[in-house]
Amino acid sequence: MGKLGASEIILIIVVLLLLFGGKKIPELMKGLGTGIKEFKKAASEAKDEETSSH
Repeated sequence: MGKLGASEIILIIVVLLLLFGGKKIPELMKGLGTGIKEFKKAASEAKDEETSSH
């Protein structure tokens, strides 16, 4: 149950389009991308802080 096939991805896209409409999808993806970037930055900073304290 770890991998998504093509049919599952298509189903997810269709559900997103039905829920949010075509105009909201780019805005949602931009927000998701920003959130992922911030998470990676915070994780990297925490790792750097941990290694510098030892």
